[in-house]
Amino acid sequence: MAKKDVRVKDLYELYQTMGLPLDHVDPSSGFTIHYLQQTFKNLPYTSISFRPNYFSFLFIKDAFGKYTIDDKKFEVAPRTVYFTNPGNYRIFEWYRITDTCLITFDESFLKEYVHGKVYDHFSFLLTETVEPRTLSMEQFHQIEQLYRLIHKEQLGNSLYQNRIIGSLMVALLLKIKAYFFQDYNPIYEGNRSSEIVKTFKRDLELHFRDLVSGKTEHPLRVQDYAEKQSLHVNYLSSVISNKTGKPISAWISERTMTEAKVLLQNTGLSIKEISNRLSFLETSHFSNYFKRHASISPVSYRKQQIK
Repeated sequence: MAKKDVRVKDLYELYQTMGLPLDHVDPSSGFTIHYLQQTFKNLPYTSISFRPNYFSFLFIKDAFGKYTIDDKKFEVAPRTVYFTNPGNYRIFEWYRITDTCLITFDESFLKEYVHGKVYDHFSFLLTETVEPRTLSMEQFHQIEQLYRLIHKEQLGNSLYQNRIIGSLMVALLLKIKAYFFQDYNPIYEGNRSSEIVKTFKRDLELHFRDLVSGKTEHPLRVQDYAEKQSLHVNYLSSVISNKTGKPISAWISERTMTEAKVLLQNTGLSIKEISNRLSFLETSHFSNYFKRHASISPVSYRKQQIK
């Protein structure tokens, strides 16, 4: 498969790149839900090859096509559910779409509105490639009820829209876990490179949890993550970059920003306290870092969130 390294931060950017309608995609919240039959009017359709920086669930009630993740190709058929996480190359092909729902979300949305320790409860979110599952009619109906409620909420204007959606996402993830992943352990899935990637993601998650909770005050370097797996730092860097399309430094900085944004929601914490929790030596260093990555100061971001 010929691969072009097209990276997209969200679904809005992907659709914009492919010249697709943007009417049903919200570029601002870190969460989208829409029905693909509203977007893909001219079929058949084949997407560009791309790497997304977001999670996605595809609920296919009635459609046919193909979905390619890296070098694995899966048939799309009615009552199947797809899950993909950030990093892998993918291409989708649609031949017919009658009723199909797509949900996408980023890590910040998960942390802020689903659960602060979401990977403890839903470890399957750490995997790289999950084969699609075909559900019974009753199973698919139960999941359909949930995603239709989520879609209805997304179309509304509730003051607590994201929190309501987050609660419904918990129910949806629990159903998916029950149907797909009751005994799933991401550490034992996939080849050696996949295990290295998943272990790195787990180590990253645990370390930032310790930072935020005050169990440690020392940030980990790339060398430290390599030593945890008894790997040479260059080899770890190469595997992470090749498998996910992002260098380790990008994973660490994105994880730092996710935690910073979550902590800034807590008005009981000062900017200095948040800076300390994330192991910045000076508050000014944290402010400059945050502004460089978010194009807005921590103070301004906090004001936006608590309007």
